[in-house]
Amino acid sequence: LGPSIPTPASVVDRMLEAGRVKAGDVVYDLGSGDGRIVIAAVQKYGARAVGVEVMPDLCRQAQQRIRDLGLSDRASIVEGSVFHVDFSPASVVTMYFMTDSNERLRPNLEKYLKPGTRVVSNMFPIKGWKPVSVEHVKAGMDYTIYVYEIGHTK
Repeated sequence: LGPSIPTPASVVDRMLEAGRVKAGDVVYDLGSGDGRIVIAAVQKYGARAVGVEVMPDLCRQAQQRIRDLGLSDRASIVEGSVFHVDFSPASVVTMYFMTDSNERLRPNLEKYLKPGTRVVSNMFPIKGWKPVSVEHVKAGMDYTIYVYEIGHTK
């Protein structure tokens, strides 16, 4: 899917704000890395959150950080491929994959997600979908955040 590139905290916040994350939401962060989006969704927005990460060492680090912060009741990390995880409970999905990976993931997003679910993609659009909003954030470099809503992607 690509290298693990940690998202700056200011971009994490903008992604969660752009996805309109609130208490009661279930956020799935696909390719969750060190768990920073999962943790922010729980701590700052009162959501429940699940990270999906394929790299075992990053999973262990994120799981330990969640335990250390006392968030295990609302946050978890699943070790595995985003292509083999059922993320249908999500009301918000965040991700930072390259365009070709987004394209490969799109059928699963369309299959599993309910209408109204927000999909927030950092840097790379989902080809064939029309975003409901696009935001630009400067954090060392320029980031583009694409926000989609299932049922409004055409």
